[in-house]
Amino acid sequence: LRVNQDEPMEDYPLKVEGGKEDDSSSGTRRFGMGQTTKDQMRTNVINEIISTERDYIKHLKDICEGYIKQCRKRADMFTEEQLKTIFGNIEDIYKCQKKFVKALEKKFNKDHPHLSEVGSCFLEYQTEFQIYSEYCNNHPNACMELSRLTKVNKYVYFFEACRLLQKMIDISLDGFLLTPVQKICKYPLQLAELLKYTNPQHRDFKDVEAALNAMKNVARLINERKRRLENIDKIAQWQSSIEDWEGEDVLVRSSELIYSGELTKISHPQAKSQQRMFFLFDHQL
Repeated sequence: LRVNQDEPMEDYPLKVEGGKEDDSSSGTRRFGMGQTTKDQMRTNVINEIISTERDYIKHLKDICEGYIKQCRKRADMFTEEQLKTIFGNIEDIYKCQKKFVKALEKKFNKDHPHLSEVGSCFLEYQTEFQIYSEYCNNHPNACMELSRLTKVNKYVYFFEACRLLQKMIDISLDGFLLTPVQKICKYPLQLAELLKYTNPQHRDFKDVEAALNAMKNVARLINERKRRLENIDKIAQWQSSIEDWEGEDVLVRSSELIYSGELTKISHPQAKSQQRMFFLFDHQL
């Protein structure tokens, strides 16, 4: 990911013709055809963003066409419900990413890549990227369903045939399905790298800075939703483990268990004491 890690950024002075140090107004050393090293670094990051995006689109296309299409032809092996569990909303993600990569390519300056202004693309798509939340939340179910199916040989052979027909690299389907989860986490890293090599005077600076915060928020939101769903699941399991439950479900009012522990209940007037387990939820005890 860190495309420039082999090129140290210490501002050591560069000797230029006549033995004088390069003291250009930009304050950054020159590189190649009058380009500063910082510009070259920015070019590297921009190229990296565009090329990884194109690879990712191909990857999504392979999953949608190589696996989902083939699975739909086999109603004897897969129900639509099963396909929804295994692949989640990856087809929606594919549609969204196709539009996103087109937007990126429009902003790509072929002659001077370092001048490309890509920050606005991320800002424009920040709300659309929230569809990854559904995918990430569903991913554990996808893994469980796949693990169940791949205990049966005919499914193992079927998935392998899909992979070979689509000429995909030798990774199992669950490996391919992990990519969107990794992708949405990589955007803040790529944007942080881009910001590092964008001069504050650059027309893209403010947008890249805002895009970095926006994509961090998207990742945070996805994690938060995932955590909430896990908490809800825990509460439902906890309640179902209690015999003769009375009253409304805990989930009607609460979505998080905050603390649990033993308390002593003292009943007056005899001051009898009894040990009780208490559970503190976000809206009730």
